[in-house]
Amino acid sequence: MTSDTDLLLDARNVAKSFGAVRALTDASLTVARGEVVALMGANGAGKSTFVKILTGALRPDAGHVKIRGQSARVGSPAEARRSGLVPVYQEPSLIPDLDVSDNLRLNDTPKDAFRRWMAELGHEELALDAMIRDLPLATLRIVDLARALASEPDVLLLDELTAALPTDLVERVLKVARAQADAGRGVIYISHRFAEIAELCDRATVLRDGRSVGEARIEPGVEERVVEMMLGAKIDLGRRAAETARPKPAGQPRLRVEHLAAAPKLRDASFTLHPGEVLGVVALEGQGQDELFEALAGFRKPAGGTIEVDGAPVRFGHPADAIAAGLTFVPGNRAEALFRERSVRENIAMPFSARLAAWGPLKARHERARVAEAVERLQIDTRAQAEVQRLSGGNQQKVTIGRWLAHGVKTLLLFDPTRGIDVRTKRQIYPLVRELAGQGAAILYYTSELDEVPLACDRAIVIFNGRVVDTIEATEADEARLMRAAYGLTAREGAA
Repeated sequence: MTSDTDLLLDARNVAKSFGAVRALTDASLTVARGEVVALMGANGAGKSTFVKILTGALRPDAGHVKIRGQSARVGSPAEARRSGLVPVYQEPSLIPDLDVSDNLRLNDTPKDAFRRWMAELGHEELALDAMIRDLPLATLRIVDLARALASEPDVLLLDELTAALPTDLVERVLKVARAQADAGRGVIYISHRFAEIAELCDRATVLRDGRSVGEARIEPGVEERVVEMMLGAKIDLGRRAAETARPKPAGQPRLRVEHLAAAPKLRDASFTLHPGEVLGVVALEGQGQDELFEALAGFRKPAGGTIEVDGAPVRFGHPADAIAAGLTFVPGNRAEALFRERSVRENIAMPFSARLAAWGPLKARHERARVAEAVERLQIDTRAQAEVQRLSGGNQQKVTIGRWLAHGVKTLLLFDPTRGIDVRTKRQIYPLVRELAGQGAAILYYTSELDEVPLACDRAIVIFNGRVVDTIEATEADEARLMRAAYGLTAREGAA
């Protein structure tokens, strides 16, 4: 049993709210000398907020944090580093317009120690005058890690560092992390890859809905227990979604994707999407879902594979090309989908106007009627209708979907449309998605909430490590199966 004197980090009962949203309610984590602890949880469990508090990017509303037995009020990342807790994030924290040497100087990293660690990680050839913007992503992650190691941290926090790293570099990272623990230091390891956790970690702490819900020693067969804690219920392998099976689509697909790849994370995605069908996309953070939607919407150039629309191959060099082919993208960030200073009705009416210069009062009677019908159908609060930015997040999201309910759409790319909105609004959006499909739209629907799949989708594909690893009918898409596939546990290569 670990004594308090052995604890390098002791975070207890940490809570954090953002307005009315409780991101953390009661999160706790301990790391002892010589220990590697996995911090686990599904999307939205509170991991990111907890990490930001531990590393000084956010201040907690409640709870306490002790480092080496001393109470710590870590008010900034620099204070966290001085206290001995050093993070390495999935996205490199380097200034692209500076060279390596200048980035080291920003936090007083010893250059000799940095060079030693770069050699240990297989990058001894890197020149210190190399510009950060010219280096590949994998090298940037190694630079960030070597910079952290050079500061000799008491607790090293690795947040999805190995995502999209090649196998040889992953092995080096795991070896270095284990060596840190063997030297009497502590490591917090965040990863969606159970294989890495099983190889490296001693123990896992699980978050769910902003709370620490349990711990587990890493040993054979622990995966089932961890998944159970993340889901919050005993796994029932025989449970099925309440939805009855819908007729399988026939005929030519609206969208066919074959072996699509897009840097940096999407490696191999294949699937079909038919008119009248809602195809769910399930993935944990950073598995390639962003690149998939951006490639289909014309925002990102594919690195390989093919896209067919209505049986004809297409290549998108610009979002306008995707729109011309009938693919409409609704991003997860509502601000990107709306003209925030325009009215509710103007935002919904936008597709009726071919040119922005033509915006203004709607002249066509049927267009005004269609917009009014959408406002009423979605129960959009129009008390602040003069500017859509004054609406609540849920009402803004209903405006983005109502636009296509009023105008009609051939292929809709919906990226996490219910993120950050209340339960009542979510329950309004699911039937709206089904209504659009009933009108003949083909809908690709990424969701970060597993229980949405049987409510809105006909089928779902699961992406893990940049690849489609499972295709599941909605009637079989219980959360346990989706979670296993999302963590690569029972991944089956292939797609429909």
